[in-house]
Amino acid sequence: MAVVIVGTLDTKGEEVGFARDVIEAQGLEVHVVDVGVMGEPDFEPDTSAVAVAEAAGTSLEHLRENAARGEAMEAMGEGAAQIAAELHEAGVLDGILGLGGSGNTSIATAAMRPLPVGVPKLMVSTMASGDTEPYVGARDIAMLYSVADIEGLNQLSRQVISNAALAMVGMVANEPDVEVEDRPTVGITMFGVTTPCVQTARAYLEDAGYETIVFHATGTGGRAMESLIEEGIIDGVLDVTTTEWADELVGGVLSAGPDRLDAAGAAGIPQVVSTGALDMVNFGPRDSVPEEFEGRQFHVHNPQVTLMRTTPEENAELGRIIAEKLNAATGPTTLALPLGGVSMIDVEGEDFHDPAADEALFEALREHLDDGVGLLERDTHINDEAFAELLASTLDSYMREAGMGPAAGAD
Repeated sequence: MAVVIVGTLDTKGEEVGFARDVIEAQGLEVHVVDVGVMGEPDFEPDTSAVAVAEAAGTSLEHLRENAARGEAMEAMGEGAAQIAAELHEAGVLDGILGLGGSGNTSIATAAMRPLPVGVPKLMVSTMASGDTEPYVGARDIAMLYSVADIEGLNQLSRQVISNAALAMVGMVANEPDVEVEDRPTVGITMFGVTTPCVQTARAYLEDAGYETIVFHATGTGGRAMESLIEEGIIDGVLDVTTTEWADELVGGVLSAGPDRLDAAGAAGIPQVVSTGALDMVNFGPRDSVPEEFEGRQFHVHNPQVTLMRTTPEENAELGRIIAEKLNAATGPTTLALPLGGVSMIDVEGEDFHDPAADEALFEALREHLDDGVGLLERDTHINDEAFAELLASTLDSYMREAGMGPAAGAD
């Protein structure tokens, strides 16, 4: 078993060396990757900063003499990611540990994010008590706040670094003694306002013999699902909640980026897609909503979350985009439309009930969808039990027809 430590040995050599010694004392091998740019390392690493820079297509000399700090950090992150991937492929990386301030947090987590889910990833950082999304992204990276700056060894830093090193040893050296059943896996997207639909569909699929993974459609959730599809971990998709595209189009805070809805189609795996929560764009507290949206219809979900109703014009564009995404799919694909409302608050008597806006969405989808994509329409809302079961049963049929259902497609 081997742990890779990513650190700047010109400024944090003492601390990296201490973490290495703790891990080696537990009987594991350690491979140290130096990503320091400013000076010479405190000790000889297993992979030098020179090699990391070269892996990024540049040279350490260039980064030292000609590059701004931000450019140097980005290059070393790219190089460290390349090195980490190669070490993992070669069986030399069973877990990865980083420690440092903002600079090495950026570099080390850049090396962690491309690694598969399940590979232990732990970052000891001065940045772990703030906004960690830029570092974690959609990956299973654990961040441990260092409490004090990582500058020298003292009674506090020794304890924090020891805890991190021993946690890495525990993750790498131990297998969970739990029986795991191998079942086909379905990814499902959910929002609070589509929860009843997902709960019914998930129960249906699990009763049929599938394992389900539910992703909260908050931007990172959608990106995580797309990434796991690309890795081959997810066998089929029940994309109930495509709301992240509303944020991507209009400018909300929960966008999953322009590649959302691409992975399943590119992989050719079965997918059933619906229009969950496309009636809303997400912002933070009410006073954080940009001034350009004043006069729009809002729903304060809680003190930290404000929802804004999408307009007919925005919905028409969302329909076009989603149809084009589904048209590009190479596997069995169906779009299911709940004509009675796309969320819990898009029904009669609720704040976002707007039949005209919904119809703009549905009509655009009908207009732009190719014949090769299945289309199901029901005069009910998205959280209706029968609609949820329709979604699940349609995906189940696709999976079994493709030989991907439970027990290799058994009835």
